[in-house]
Amino acid sequence: MKNPNIKIQNTEILSDNWYHLNKVTFDYQKKDNSWITQKREVYDRGNGAAILLYNMHNKTVVLTKQFRLPTYLNGNESGMMIEVCAGLLDQDNPEQCIIRETEEETGYRISKVKRVMETYMSPGAVTEILYLFTGEYDVNMKVSAGGGAEHEEENIEVIEMPFDAAYAMIESGELKDAKTIMLLQYAKINSLL
Repeated sequence: MKNPNIKIQNTEILSDNWYHLNKVTFDYQKKDNSWITQKREVYDRGNGAAILLYNMHNKTVVLTKQFRLPTYLNGNESGMMIEVCAGLLDQDNPEQCIIRETEEETGYRISKVKRVMETYMSPGAVTEILYLFTGEYDVNMKVSAGGGAEHEEENIEVIEMPFDAAYAMIESGELKDAKTIMLLQYAKINSLL
């Protein structure tokens, strides 16, 4: 992570309550070789993983629905978001994380996933890399109701629906979550269902 055109001068912790918000002062060399000093607030919440669960036989996907405060504060009247299953890596590698999160959130115990891409979701302010996966499920893999880890108080609703109906929610505006849109589009482009 050594770019000779960037010199970090100072990092000040503004908050470490839930995750870390830092104020970073850095020098940046422009294309004309002159240097400028900039200050940016950077939010570090760790890296995450997300998965589109799909059933080829039934042509269905499993999504989740839960309250998301930031969306509520920015115009989402109910605060509810429909999303693919996702979670923070914590100490796991991306594959371990998404297998764990899938069981916690959806109740499906899967053992095989396919990593399809990595993405920075909000690179202007957030450090997070999100690892995106797909994985097949069937009724025999259902081991619990899901809903999230009790100690995390996630209160997640599990939604199984036809892929075509989920995909149509992109155009209708009912789906606004970027990782979900990306994974549904990946499934469409690659004819997973």
